[in-house]
Amino acid sequence: MIALYYEVLFSISFLLTVIYVMIWRKHFDLNITVIFILVPIVNLGYYLYANSADKYAAMNAYKIIYIGSCFLPFFVTMCVLNLCEIEVPSPIRFFAFLINTTLYIFVLTVGKTPYFLKSIAVYHNVFGTEIKKEYGPVHTAFYVVLILYVIIEIVAIIYSGIRKNQISNTILRRLFIPVAVTLIGYIGNKALGTKVEVVPFTYVFAQVMYIIIARRMSLYKVSDMVVDSMVQTGETGFISVDFQHHYLGSNETAKEILPGLRDLDIDQDITKVPWMENTVGHWIHHFEKDQTRKHLYVKKDKIEKVYKTGTDKLDSVSGIEESDFTYIVKTQYLYEGSKKIGYQIFLNDDTQNQKYVALLDRYKTELEAEVEKKTQHIVEMHDNLIMSMATMVESRDNSTGGHIKRTSECVRILIGEMKADSDSPFADRLTDEFCADIIKAAPMHDLGKVAVDDNILRKPGRFTDEEFEVMKTHAAEGARIVHEILKDTDDESFKIVAENVAHYHHERMDGSGYPEHLKGDKIPLEARIMAIADVYDALVSKRVYKDSISFEKADAIMLESMGMHFDKRLEKYYISARPKLEAYYSSLPDQSILLGKEDKETN
Repeated sequence: MIALYYEVLFSISFLLTVIYVMIWRKHFDLNITVIFILVPIVNLGYYLYANSADKYAAMNAYKIIYIGSCFLPFFVTMCVLNLCEIEVPSPIRFFAFLINTTLYIFVLTVGKTPYFLKSIAVYHNVFGTEIKKEYGPVHTAFYVVLILYVIIEIVAIIYSGIRKNQISNTILRRLFIPVAVTLIGYIGNKALGTKVEVVPFTYVFAQVMYIIIARRMSLYKVSDMVVDSMVQTGETGFISVDFQHHYLGSNETAKEILPGLRDLDIDQDITKVPWMENTVGHWIHHFEKDQTRKHLYVKKDKIEKVYKTGTDKLDSVSGIEESDFTYIVKTQYLYEGSKKIGYQIFLNDDTQNQKYVALLDRYKTELEAEVEKKTQHIVEMHDNLIMSMATMVESRDNSTGGHIKRTSECVRILIGEMKADSDSPFADRLTDEFCADIIKAAPMHDLGKVAVDDNILRKPGRFTDEEFEVMKTHAAEGARIVHEILKDTDDESFKIVAENVAHYHHERMDGSGYPEHLKGDKIPLEARIMAIADVYDALVSKRVYKDSISFEKADAIMLESMGMHFDKRLEKYYISARPKLEAYYSSLPDQSILLGKEDKETN
């Protein structure tokens, strides 16, 4: 009767192993596969053990049983740790397996040495075969190892349930059940001293649970499932090549894209096949040269040309037409576990995406052109508004409107000379943006005069001291007006330059200017440049209270003022600009009609 019990358990365990083989997938855990191999062997040992005719047969059956008893705890523990996503270093794994192997070596000495089993006796009675054993000291060590494995398994399951939210709690519960049942069965059997071993039954129960676990765990292998799904759907082509550029294989989709793959032999050197070297080899070369550039785009007609002729390399496409059929090629390393063994090339039809990108680029270009056109129109309106306001201020000052235009041109000439000097001490400031900003801001330098009373502004003679103090307020007032006009502009750099030009163009290097009495480099560069243009125009232009003076006299005054009124470092640019300034003023209408008093405060 007892023999029948073991016979049934062996048959069931063998049947479960057959079922496991039938449902096996490559994503199943290797440790589970080994467990399904060992369990039928162990249960066969129990069956032979129960039918032993003498102690020699019992010892041989005992050795078969302990193949499982010594190695099953190791593989079960590795399985639990793997399913709990706990990495075990290779040296530790090897050391643990060595311990189990050592224990089994002592099992093989049963009957020859007393270390694992001191004695074994077989008795036959009406109930069947009865076997009595006396264990040795190594068997005690076997118990210790067994208990240690169980503790590790339980701790790993509990730890993963608490700390790792990417592991299914259902799987963890199912892992715990066979561990608990096997432990209870083993302890219960020893405690009660029953003649029938419960452990073989717990092994069969564990097999059932591991089939359920293996089936469920394959669903969680997301990356593997994605790859399998991509292969099955046929949307992605795969080509594998080792580091020696030997062809390892490809899927059907890749063979449809590159029909020549059907004629290649596995392990064939692709460098000896021209069309392969100029397609796959070319993609690998790009990847080796720049691993950050993992994507290339190629056209179907280009692939076909390379395949037919064996010439030309596949460069990235520069444009997509409606009739184009485009593939995106991705190259990455091919891994075996964590070891790199070669290259994996993926090919996907990217035609629609490329057409969509081309369409977006076309719309983007058109939109940018339209925005630039609208922006330019707004800038022109803004500039015209500034010029109109400056002209309006001059019209109140009995001016013909020439001062703002002339000073703007003077600033342009001075800036040109400064830009031409590669050794300029202001080189770091003279960006294209800064130069454009100061030329654009020049007409705004006297906007503050709009706040000066007409009785003072339009006075035909020289100012009294009191009138001059009022007149000097136009600098600070001009900065305030400019700030209000430009406060909502996005061009922050222009706003700063324009405010500085209006505010500080009457400051002097020696600190005797106004309104802040700034000295030296505390005066913004744009204001220092504006001061030269402003004073030069005042000297060579005729006013109602004075005649214009000659270029020579104006030049003498300007040079004499360098270092006191003007920045001495700007002197050489004024000198180099002088011919252009004189040519410009000589080209203007008769100076006698240039009436006004824009800057009588400078004289």
